[in-house]
Order: sequence, then C-alpha cells, then structure tokens
Amino acid sequence: MYKFFKLKKLILQTLFLYFFLLTGSSIGFEKYYRGDSVSNYFSGIISLQDNKYKESYNFLKTLDDLEDNHSKYSNSYIESLINNSKINEAFKYAKKLKRKEINFFQSDVIIISKFIKSRNFNKADDYFVLLDKSNYTPLQELLSQVIFSWIQVEKANLNYSESQEVFQLINPKYKNIKKINNVFLNCYFDTSSVGDKFQNLINDRSTDFSRYSFFYANYLLKKNQSKKANSILSAKLAEVPRNLLLNQLYSDIKLQKQNYLQNTFDCKNISNVIAELFYITANALSTQGIYSLSNFYINLAKFLNQNFFSYNTLLAENFMMIEDYQKAKNIYLILKKFGEKYNWHASKQIAFLSIKKSETDQVIKKLEKSYKNLNSPSVYQTFDFAEFLKNNQKFDDSINYYSKVLENISQTHELYPKVKDGRGIAYEQIGDWSKAEKDFLNSLKAKPNQAYVINYLAYSWIEKGINIEKSLKMLEKANRLRSNDGYITDSLGWALYKLKKYDRAEEFLKKAVKLMPTDPIVNDHFADSLWMNGEKLQARYYWKYVLNLENVEDDHKNKIMKKILNGPVSFN
Repeated sequence: MYKFFKLKKLILQTLFLYFFLLTGSSIGFEKYYRGDSVSNYFSGIISLQDNKYKESYNFLKTLDDLEDNHSKYSNSYIESLINNSKINEAFKYAKKLKRKEINFFQSDVIIISKFIKSRNFNKADDYFVLLDKSNYTPLQELLSQVIFSWIQVEKANLNYSESQEVFQLINPKYKNIKKINNVFLNCYFDTSSVGDKFQNLINDRSTDFSRYSFFYANYLLKKNQSKKANSILSAKLAEVPRNLLLNQLYSDIKLQKQNYLQNTFDCKNISNVIAELFYITANALSTQGIYSLSNFYINLAKFLNQNFFSYNTLLAENFMMIEDYQKAKNIYLILKKFGEKYNWHASKQIAFLSIKKSETDQVIKKLEKSYKNLNSPSVYQTFDFAEFLKNNQKFDDSINYYSKVLENISQTHELYPKVKDGRGIAYEQIGDWSKAEKDFLNSLKAKPNQAYVINYLAYSWIEKGINIEKSLKMLEKANRLRSNDGYITDSLGWALYKLKKYDRAEEFLKKAVKLMPTDPIVNDHFADSLWMNGEKLQARYYWKYVLNLENVEDDHKNKIMKKILNGPVSFN
C-alpha cells in the first residue's frame, strides 16, 4: 500500500509540474514547486481522494494562495474544510475566493448557506444574482434554482400564489424534487390542502417517498394531532417496516415520550428545507458511490439543521462504504443516544465493526445485551440478531432466534423465506441435513426465484452425490437469475463436472475463476476440470497457485498436494 501511495504521488507530482510549465506564472512556479509544498499538495489531494479528510486538511492548509495559480487546490481545500465540519473557516476561505474572483459553485453555496442560516436573505439574494451560472452542471443548476426560489420567498415576503410562480422556474424534468418542494411550500404557508399534498406524495408509487411520512407526522404533531400522526406512521410502516426514521418516531409517540420530536424540522424555516434538499443530493450521490461529495452536502445539511440528528445515519453509512470504520463507529456511538430504534441499529453496526478487532464472544455478549434491552423486539430485530449469530458461527443460538421469528409470522410474511434460508444454513453447519434441506425447500416454495438459496441447496446435493441432474437444472436457473455471480457459476460448472461433462464444466469454471480469482475452491475446481480434459500441466499450475493463496485450510492443502502428484480421480 505504501509503495502504491508513493507511485500515485509521483505520477500526480509529474502532472502538477507539467501543468505549471504550461499554465503557471514563473512566480507561482518558483513559490510552490518546492519539495515541502509539492509534497503537501499531493499528499493533500491523495488523502482527499482516499476520503481521509483530516489528513487532507492538514496538508492543504499550509499552501496559502495556491488557488491563484491552481483551481484544483481551491476545490480540494473547500471540500476538505466542509468534510471536517469547519464551516466558519470554509466561509472565510470562500469569501477570499470571491474577492479574488476565482469562486466556484461549492464556495458560493457555502457563502449562501451561511447567509441563509443567519436569515440574512438580502445578502444571500445580492450574492446570488451576481453569480456566473453559465458553467453549472445540471445538479448545480437544480440546486441553485431551488435555493434562489426559497430566498425570493423570504426576501420579498411572497404569498403562496406568488411563491408558486417563482418555483415554476425549476426545470420540469426534475419531477420528484418539484413534488417534494411543492409539499414543503404548502407546509410553509400552512395551506388548507397541505394534508392532501402530503398524502399524495407519500402514496406516490413512482418512487419511494416513504421518508416524507416523517415530515407529515412532524407537521401533525405540531398541530397536536398525535393520533393522526400515529395512524400515518403505522400505515406506512406496514409497507416499509425497516425505515429507521419512521420507526423511531412511531416508537416515541407510542411510548408517549415528551421528546418525540428529537429530529427537529420546521417547514417554516427555509434553512431546514434547504438542509433537506442537500440531504436528498447527498443520498443520490452516495447511491452512485460519490462519497466525498455526498459527505460535502450532508455536512452542509447538518450545518443548516443541526438538530436533525438522523442526517448522521447517511454520514455513518458513507464512512462504512469507504472503510473509515473509526469515524463510522464514532457516529454510531452518538446515534445510540437517540432512542431505542437508533440504539439497536447503531449497536448492530458497532458489533459488525468490532467483530473485526475483538473477541467474537465479547461482541456477541454486548449485542445480546442491547437486544435484551429492547422493550418489545420486533420480528425484524430478532431476525437481525439471528443473522448476526449465524454469521459468527453461533449456529445453535441462531436457530433458537430464527425459530422465534417463525412463531410470530405467517408463511406469506416477507421474512419467511429469509428466515427459512438462514435457519437452513445453520442446521447444515451443525450437521442436521434433514432439517436444513426442509428449510431450504420451504424457503424456495415461498419464494422460488432466490438464486443464492437455489445455489446453496443444489451445491449441497452435489457435494453429497445426490440429485445431480435436478441440481444441474436448478443451477442453470440460478445462473439465469445471476449470470455473473462467481459462486453460482462455480456451482454450475461443478455440477457439470460431477456429470462428467468436462468440456462444459471447464467453460463455466474458467469463467468462475475470472470472477473470483483468489478463491481456493473455485481454482481447485477449475484445475480438476483441466486435468480431466487432458490439460495436466495447466491443472498443476492452478493447484500450485492455490497453495500460495491465503486462508487455505490445511486439509485442503493436503488434498491439493496429492492432486499435483496423482490428479483428482481419487477425490471426486
């Protein structure tokens, strides 16, 4: 990793030099092409690309005025400031860029957000109208249109009809944003149709608007209509039972907690409304894997609405995805304080992170304690705990919890096939094949097109030397459902091998190796097929390759060494 970092740094350093030779002034070049400056610049850029925000900030902050010659620096520095929650410092730097007339969208949106937060809408408007928007991306254009429209509503003290006209400026192709914005506009003016607008949105099937059940319930609770709010949440949770935001509010209302509006949102405060717009943006970027920019917008959302703690869930998920587990854990430790549902969700995630470092038994005990502290565990929470136990080789215990779930659900419940599959795996792992087989079959009866369940059952049959022809048909189906899955491709090839169809077996096993090049079993299977097709030299090459892979069990290594000498005949 260190060698890769140095190589990456050297490449970027060369590009940096090339850039200055073409575009930089001699003064700028002499000032910044010093060893320490260049090192700090590239270390900062690489750290930001690797989502190491603190390190990036520490490197980049030393390079005063580099933005005069290099726009990449100012973009990166702004991003590192926001992702370190240094809003005030980012605001000062953005103003510096504006004075030098080298501002850009991200620096502008920071300044405007600061004005909005302080309710200085005249300054926000004055700043906005002077911006050059000709080079905006479609996303930046959308954000600017929505933000500018809300500024006009506040600055000019517009009424509802006038505000509607202003919002007509938003490009009609952004239908979902316009729907959400229209609901918030009705909420802002507390129109007589606001309830209908909320209902239409949360019942809209064109996309998942279930999140906005929270905002409707929030509106109703502020009107002292807790019974109706409870009804709205209950109905929506029947459709999306795992929605964390809705679950916590529903639980708090049910328990008659005084602080059930811990997630503070005021639709009459445009700072809160624009924060939600930034959250939507951050969520969309996260789904595309653009985590650093997603974090930029989620941190702006947190700045504009510091009391909406649920925004932290997306931030924690992003850190999980970029494998910054310590930052994710720190956020989950904070989320644990905001109610039973968040406590359980955070405890699960912390357990997942801790299992990488700690003794498994200790982590399980902590999660078990969190589970037992639940007031009335739902079937979903019990299922999650059973899954955690199974995934950490506590098969007997997991079977007990899977069985508890089955006692409380029908065969038509969405969890039924998942529970049967999970319990089936646990039974198979403890050697109770008859019960495992029954659970797998029941899972597939309830939901036939589960590629991984089909694969697990069919592969198990193949290994036991039973139902080979049936397994082949099942695996062909699984392969159609998941055509580029390495495990399924390997199983299909292995079924063909068992049926002595070695040419076709080699075809699929070769593909499996390409999909999973470091899996010892897949490579072993491929070597077996090569041997049976007379390609003994190539087979030995792959067997020797397996011996050098990590995490190969000793028993498997012993078999491989015997195959290198005598081939696979005695083992299959």
